[in-house]
Amino acid sequence: MKLSKGWIALIVIVGLIFVLGTWMSGTYNGMVTRDEAVAKAWSQVENVYQRRADLIPNLVKTVEGAANFEKSTLKEVMAARASATSIKIDPTHLTESNIAAFQKAQDGLSSALSRLMVVVERYPELKANQNFLELQAQLEGTENRITVERGKFNEEVNTYNNVIRHVPGNILAPMFGFEKKGYFQAQVGAEKAPGVSFDFGK
Repeated sequence: MKLSKGWIALIVIVGLIFVLGTWMSGTYNGMVTRDEAVAKAWSQVENVYQRRADLIPNLVKTVEGAANFEKSTLKEVMAARASATSIKIDPTHLTESNIAAFQKAQDGLSSALSRLMVVVERYPELKANQNFLELQAQLEGTENRITVERGKFNEEVNTYNNVIRHVPGNILAPMFGFEKKGYFQAQVGAEKAPGVSFDFGK
């Protein structure tokens, strides 16, 4: 049975629609997968930063027990902690400006902790306090995890941004609301944990 030109044209159109639909579906699902990977990595970043924030009240309480310890330093740490924990970012709004604001607040807390550890140098009883030493070790571990999780987050964001900015993702991304996400920026001269030193010259 010989098909008419009309039927042939219809089959071709249906075939093209099927191919186009398959392509769009595959591209969309790929972008969703990368977007979910970024959200998961962001969750891990929040977890390690929250872990650090949770350790600080105990650290401050322990340090307060030292005779004549500088209260202004402790107030500065708690104020920086309050600022850092006040910033929450929805995974769907990980823009460059939001990430920068989050990082600035967290770096402020890192700086306050660094100044606290400098002051601790003047209090030998703290450096011999078992509770303080345990908190110090936990904070060191947490700072290392922060560096690791920030690196993983940046890797996921890089993959996601590449997907939505290259063909075919750049064609469909605007249609479905996939936008470029922000990165954590490297600190000047910081290839290690973000700005907190707990080395007492051991």
